[in-house]
Amino acid sequence: MQTKRLLHERKELAQEAAKGAAASGFILEPEGDSMSRFRGYLCGPPDTPFAGGRFRVLVTLPPAYPMSPPEVRFRTPVFHPNVHFRTGEVCLDVLKAAWSPAWSLASCMRALLVLLACPEPSSPLNCDAGNLLRCGDERGYRSMARMYVRRYALPDAKDETTEADR
Repeated sequence: MQTKRLLHERKELAQEAAKGAAASGFILEPEGDSMSRFRGYLCGPPDTPFAGGRFRVLVTLPPAYPMSPPEVRFRTPVFHPNVHFRTGEVCLDVLKAAWSPAWSLASCMRALLVLLACPEPSSPLNCDAGNLLRCGDERGYRSMARMYVRRYALPDAKDETTEADR
């Protein structure tokens, strides 16, 4: 990992945090003094079934970062075709084959916000969510997604994660 690059990214993330989650849509901070693990959350985008939700994420940087993409996982269960319900794994091209070192951690977080607002049902990790959208049942998808937000992502929601997730 390039220390200079990570220091610059940490500064960028601190500037985003200073704006507040409401302005940027996310907070991402290093886990302790770690240079390779970040914890944070995304605010559910307005005008989506995720609005009002707060979704915890864990970002782990590989040793080859920024030449290799970070691993991003949702720690809050989310009903979305591109997020695996149990593992939190994300199916997003910029976190896989389309990764470029030009991307930063902040831009990854913004891409996740766009993904929440604009799901891609043709490459689902959650087949139930993908099938609802592929068959045109937008109402059913939005209803299920909103139910998950109420159960897991609202401030007073019960935290269903295990100690191993933390």
